[in-house]
Amino acid sequence: MAAPKKTVAKESGQEKAGSPPEFTREQELKALRDMLLIRRFEEKAGQLYGMGAIGGFCHLYIGQEAVVVGMQMALKPGDEVITGYRDHGHMLACGMESRGVMTELTGRRGGYSRGKGGSMHMFSKEKHFYGGHGIVGAQVSLGTGLAFANRYRGNDNVSVTYFGDGAANQGQVYESFNMAELWKLPVIYVIENNRYAMGTSVSRASAQQDFSKRGVSFNIPGKQIDGMDVRAVKAAADEAAAWCRGGNGPIILEMQTYRYRGHSMSDPAKYRTREEVEKVRHDQDPIEQVRNRLLASGVSEQDLKAIDAEVREIVNEAADFAQHDPEPDPSELYTDIYR
Repeated sequence: MAAPKKTVAKESGQEKAGSPPEFTREQELKALRDMLLIRRFEEKAGQLYGMGAIGGFCHLYIGQEAVVVGMQMALKPGDEVITGYRDHGHMLACGMESRGVMTELTGRRGGYSRGKGGSMHMFSKEKHFYGGHGIVGAQVSLGTGLAFANRYRGNDNVSVTYFGDGAANQGQVYESFNMAELWKLPVIYVIENNRYAMGTSVSRASAQQDFSKRGVSFNIPGKQIDGMDVRAVKAAADEAAAWCRGGNGPIILEMQTYRYRGHSMSDPAKYRTREEVEKVRHDQDPIEQVRNRLLASGVSEQDLKAIDAEVREIVNEAADFAQHDPEPDPSELYTDIYR
């Protein structure tokens, strides 16, 4: 049976969206709260790391909140999410509890992986979140496998597979692209292009800097999206999810976003200027965009402060619990280990 004719992003990377569809007030408020939860959580995680309460690696999502929040607004129960190691925001957006995520960061038994996975290895079958993966690009083949399972089972679930501009140069990404298009798998590949990968500008690391075109040789359509505007992300996600559920195969969304912190907590980010970071914060911050629209629509400053206060209380409670929960019993060391 012939594959449906493609109508989305006919010329990959060339379709530029105009003004994104407006949100209702309820959508704006939800987006604000969800992004604030991620922002305040990551700020607190950074504080705890500096205090020594969190060890190992810690990659913060500050600045990129609109990507995962906008994507999640377009999904339905049963859709899967998988990502790399900058994953705390994705967990929270999927509905995983702040307490469980923070407790895993501190290596305590109440964490999502019982304190044994840390920042990069958390999962929730209940919320259909499949990690958190520390190997660059490894989640792309796994996310493609999730989409294969959906196709095999005959459901209309979609696998949302996140990876960064650095991971986009990994070979397994293109093997996955090839299989996904051959088998018309329902997978949305979300490339979170934050411009610097691990610390090298895309202009120095990528021969093709338009990541929405990375699927051209596999006939996979792609679009570039303003990843700092939650409305643009949600609109693109709606279109991409409908494309996949319609049996058309995979699609690529390049989210043009920006991280304010270094690659990880150990990265001083000397490869860019302070002025560049401040300009993005001032002109494009995803949370401030929503906040300003709400103020313009008549929502009071007091109401917005109340939302922020509620979020801070949730995060502070999670941090307090995470520092006092017991560590895993030594007998747990080999539990869930297969050899």
